[in-house]
Amino acid sequence: MIFDRRNLDDNALINIYRKLLFPRVIEEKMLVLLRQGRIGKWFSGIGQEAIAVGAAMAMQTDEYILPMHRNLGVFTTRNVPFERLLAQWIGKASGFTKGRDRSFHFGAQEHKILGMISHLGPQPTLANGIALADVLNREAKATLVFVGEGTTSEGDFHEALNIASVWNLPVIFLVENNGYALSTPVAQQYNCKNLVDRALGYGIEGRQIDGNNVLDIYYTISEIASNIRKRPRPALVECMTFRMRGHEEASGTKYVPQQLLSEWQDKDPVQAFEDYLVGQEVMRRTWGPYLRNEFNSRLEPLIEKTLAEPNIRPNVFTELRDVYREAALPQITPNKNKTVIRYIDAITAGLRQGMQKHDNLILMGQDIAEYGGVFKVTEGLVYEFGKTRVRNTPLCESGVIGAAMGLGLNGYKAVVEMQFADFASSGFTQIVNHLAKTHYRWGQNVDVVIRMPTGAGTSGGPFHSQSNEAWFVKTPGLKVVYPAFPDDAKGLLMAAIEDPNPVMYFEHKFLYRNLTGEVPDGETYVEIGKARIVKEGTDATIVAYGYAVHWALEYMAKHPDQSIELIDLRSLQPWDRNTVIASVKKTGRALVLHEDTYTGGFGAELAATIAEACFGVLDAPVMRCASLDTPVPMDKGLENQFLAKSRLEKAMGQLMGY
Repeated sequence: MIFDRRNLDDNALINIYRKLLFPRVIEEKMLVLLRQGRIGKWFSGIGQEAIAVGAAMAMQTDEYILPMHRNLGVFTTRNVPFERLLAQWIGKASGFTKGRDRSFHFGAQEHKILGMISHLGPQPTLANGIALADVLNREAKATLVFVGEGTTSEGDFHEALNIASVWNLPVIFLVENNGYALSTPVAQQYNCKNLVDRALGYGIEGRQIDGNNVLDIYYTISEIASNIRKRPRPALVECMTFRMRGHEEASGTKYVPQQLLSEWQDKDPVQAFEDYLVGQEVMRRTWGPYLRNEFNSRLEPLIEKTLAEPNIRPNVFTELRDVYREAALPQITPNKNKTVIRYIDAITAGLRQGMQKHDNLILMGQDIAEYGGVFKVTEGLVYEFGKTRVRNTPLCESGVIGAAMGLGLNGYKAVVEMQFADFASSGFTQIVNHLAKTHYRWGQNVDVVIRMPTGAGTSGGPFHSQSNEAWFVKTPGLKVVYPAFPDDAKGLLMAAIEDPNPVMYFEHKFLYRNLTGEVPDGETYVEIGKARIVKEGTDATIVAYGYAVHWALEYMAKHPDQSIELIDLRSLQPWDRNTVIASVKKTGRALVLHEDTYTGGFGAELAATIAEACFGVLDAPVMRCASLDTPVPMDKGLENQFLAKSRLEKAMGQLMGY
């Protein structure tokens, strides 16, 4: 291994050695604690320290780094306190996630480090959003994101490279090619000679370097970062290294040929650099053991102190409170001027006024700029706010949602348009595992709204007509809204933009141009979690949301002899239990109506809650009226049969006649 010191003096080289040795000493301590049963799990980066340390040193301290399991050197180089790291690893309250997550699954904004989640692919997409925020702010910064060679098989990795290339984002995608993804060798992971060759396909710069040579890594990353700060664009760097221990300690290394382990042991990055410094008479051989003793003497009391911290005392209130960031609506004087507009125009008005109020709000989606989106919701906005804020995206939902999250992590707000709500399935991990869990895990709000054009009635068939709100309502950390009227469409959208939590905003496609109503001209906000009593009554309660509210109104118009109280939920997570329960206690009968399928639809949750809270006053069983348990058919006759509306008369007849 050849080291080139260039213009580094002796003190600088010794400093690098200290930074390289420190994570090794910590890891050796952790392996002892693991064998003693004092910690539960460990992902070892022994043999890969040069990558984390060299790359972290090359980045400016105010630039984001997104590390992985084996990048302890990033944290130590950024001077993250060891005792907080240990508390994180063993699940103490003083850890970054307060015992709610393990390993490096956390972020630390004060250190500009954003850790991973177990779904490895999403990390690079977040880096894109972070870098985009820097570009929009005209800040000359780079972002560094780590991935393993196994992660390069994930679709998110490729989506991230494509977006970064198309948008010229200053992101360094650093691949630690350590030979194995758990036990799967690289020959079974990809079929190209070098991973760095993939850079050519995305039109970006690619470099392959020795991942065990700390100076090569430092210089390479420094050079690339310096360059892309001045002329933003991405780069792919492949660091060739080896994982000397198992994927995690329980995995072992029996699947690795002994000869291969021996070869890489001879390339140990810490020992190789020490040998170089001794050979150059920069340090004496005795300094290595001396520094180890210094580090150990510093770590020992911190380890004992942290291990002695009391175990977390579970508290239900605290756990529920921390799922969401506290939200408050702006205090404004309501505008008395109202205009009759269509449902679709109310959504556009909400977006426009949100963009006018927040210069850090970015709209993203397929064809939303000049074309105005497939439904023309964003038509004209690009000419008002420009292409930097109204952004066409490549066709890659997961990559775009990840970029939106990255924007949120770096001080921006984002509204993402799904072309159809059905397509959110392509970004499902980002939504339910990343967006939803971030605040609960480490207290970071994520300011993202995902617009979901939803519902049937337009003969869109199985892939353009689903009512998939139940996918998201059950996911703690997400808020879900579903307006039925134009004024609520605007008010809930503006409230969602203000909310620091991720919000799924469902908008019914059939209502776009088929429904009009009075909408306040200025800022208007509808409280998320507050239902609307559309019409009061005494004989029965219908609880509905979205298009189903209008089915209920049609039924009520045909049956003026029945005194029906109609509640439009408007928000599904959180939902207004108090209003619903109070209504059913008054009327004694309840029907839950929604467009989603019967089995597993949100109506089941509503019906169960009503039955539990109102059992003693019910005059009839709580009933549900929902769509058939089939995919949504395309043919108009089949679609009408599918929809809950075709069974509403019968359901209400059973309820009222019980």
